[in-house]
Amino acid sequence: MWRHIASNAVTMLIVLLFLGGGVILWGKGQYEAAGPLDQAICLQVERGSNMRRVSQSLEDQGAVSSAAIFRMGADYAEKTSQLKAGSFLVDPGASMEEIVDIVTRGGASTCGTEVVYRIGVNRLGVQVRELDPQSNRFEERASFTPADEETPEIYTEKKAERDTRFRVALAEGVTSWQVVESLKAMDVLEGSVEELPPEGSLAPDSYEVRPGDDRAEIIAQMQNAQELRVAQAWLNRDENLPIETPEELLVLASIIEKETGVSDERGQVASVFVNRLNRGMRLQTDPTVIYGVTEGKGVLGRGLRQSELRRATPWNTYVIEGLPPTPIANPGTASLEAAARPLETDYVFFVADGTGGHAFAETLDEHNRNVAKWREIEAERANQPSGN
Repeated sequence: MWRHIASNAVTMLIVLLFLGGGVILWGKGQYEAAGPLDQAICLQVERGSNMRRVSQSLEDQGAVSSAAIFRMGADYAEKTSQLKAGSFLVDPGASMEEIVDIVTRGGASTCGTEVVYRIGVNRLGVQVRELDPQSNRFEERASFTPADEETPEIYTEKKAERDTRFRVALAEGVTSWQVVESLKAMDVLEGSVEELPPEGSLAPDSYEVRPGDDRAEIIAQMQNAQELRVAQAWLNRDENLPIETPEELLVLASIIEKETGVSDERGQVASVFVNRLNRGMRLQTDPTVIYGVTEGKGVLGRGLRQSELRRATPWNTYVIEGLPPTPIANPGTASLEAAARPLETDYVFFVADGTGGHAFAETLDEHNRNVAKWREIEAERANQPSGN
């Protein structure tokens, strides 16, 4: 009798273990399988939240089939304690395993509201935008220029929300003075910048910032990034360039940056300046003259005068030989690469062609014809009725 009872107990235990194993395998399959979400959502995880609240929110929004399996999977992966606050984009069909990874890996939020401070050559602009999870594209909610316009109410509201992200977008060709003045105008930052960073030492890029970040630390981050870019460009430079140091490469790149906004032209512009340096010709480039007038503090806002073209300054390349002593702006990676590896051409002249680009020439006669065409275009534009 006791043997029969023991035999039945063992049989029952085996059945239970088998069923339990089957349940575990089924749950694992559910956890790893594609989820039921058919449209992307922006999942909000508040500070102080927990995996139970998050799993229930996901189930309510149709992103997971079972909040309980989601929690058990997170527990099994030992990620429950790693939950991060923020706004996270959950794509259609995302599995529970993928969603757990999204809300625990850390780093920047991937959707929601973003405030972008755009440091441009002419001004600082602020943009408030939100990611539409359906299209995965940002939609602008407001934009303004702090120096000229009133602050929109939505900016004040979104700035106070915990999950709003902030970025500083630094454009190519801005000066160090413009960067510092723009950072001073950003009311989410703190701290002072005691010294103006050397011209050219700041890397144009997009930088994630947080309310309360120190301005000097952001400057240091920009400088570290630019130092690496200059070092890489110098390492990959062509042989026999008429420049001897990474600092001279940076100067040349800054001139290229200010001379053209057309990406495909950078190599040609670089070739003109390299050819001129190799031939002992003066660079004769207007942006360096402008920098001699403004020293990077603001925009000239008018054409150069003949007296300014003749005036001797350390940056007037119509007067000095070779490169100026410092960069005239903060160049981007493409201009650094163009300075390090210019196209091989015989061009020594260029002038605007009316399309936003330039006409290049090998001889003075050809250049003079290009200049004459440009003068005709200028005259036609001057004679056009206003508003056209």
